[in-house]
Amino acid sequence: MSDIENANSFEEFYPLYLAEHQNRVCRRLHFVGSVAVLIILGYALIKSKPLLLILIPIIGYAFAWTGHFFFEHNKPATFKRPLYSFIGDWVMFRDIVVGKLKI
Repeated sequence: MSDIENANSFEEFYPLYLAEHQNRVCRRLHFVGSVAVLIILGYALIKSKPLLLILIPIIGYAFAWTGHFFFEHNKPATFKRPLYSFIGDWVMFRDIVVGKLKI
């Protein structure tokens, strides 16, 4: 079992999550995917097009998983800890936006 699977809290999980996102291209792809998700969500809500919401996980995971499989060369944390991974994506996004983490 990996350290990520053994994390007992998000506070324990997040540093391990970041360790699996050291490649800058991978982090950039996560960031672009998150921005795309926010754009799709906003557009779907503003234009009352709920079917577009189906695209959110497809687009978000396509960018992130491309980063992991082709640049980071590891399996996404989503496969091990889906909820913490989802939260980690948005915390990492925030950390990038506020300049705490470089892309």
